[in-house]
Amino acid sequence: MSAAKVEEASMGRVKADLTTLDCLQEVEMGIKLQRKCLRTVCSGPLAKSSWCYIMMMVLIVALIVVFVVLFLPVKKVIERHGPCYDTCPGKWIGFGRKCFYFSEDMRNWTFSRISCITLEAHLAQFESLEELDFLRTHMGPFNHWIGLHRESQEQPWRWTDNTEYNKIVLTRGEGECGYLSDIGISSARDYTHRKWICSKSNRSTVQCPEILNQGE
Repeated sequence: MSAAKVEEASMGRVKADLTTLDCLQEVEMGIKLQRKCLRTVCSGPLAKSSWCYIMMMVLIVALIVVFVVLFLPVKKVIERHGPCYDTCPGKWIGFGRKCFYFSEDMRNWTFSRISCITLEAHLAQFESLEELDFLRTHMGPFNHWIGLHRESQEQPWRWTDNTEYNKIVLTRGEGECGYLSDIGISSARDYTHRKWICSKSNRSTVQCPEILNQGE
């Protein structure tokens, strides 16, 4: 936390303490006034009536209310600094800002790409080694098609959105379509049947409230 935020938090606590002190002083003054009124009423001609008992009950109830308001912890809502992402639908698995779907069928690369499009997604692509490790952990013992492809061996690898692959992991083989295996990224011809992975952005973001006690 920065020095400015620490100073701001400290000033807030000081103001809260001063406010509480002022309230206590006002309560104490009110109690003294009520006691004075009780002595006046109960020492007069109404001393033997039920009026004194009513005033005593009012004083007790007022004291209980004041102490409940002042000393019970008050909860307040503090927003987190970052967005919170909704859970992924159905059989999709979330990682970071993405949702991933691991197919149960086995088809060629082209069919796999179309299948992802029908799910409003695309064949999976990864942007970091952490994301790649996540995919390899969840794919099981089967190889899975991903979104890497190229026109020929002389052309660079690209994702299905036509962005060029950054070669974070080298691709083995001489095929035109990339798939994820237990040893990394390999390539094969389009007609080979494999499982596939779809991915899409989790665009449903909301601010997540965090409930904290006032004293925290």
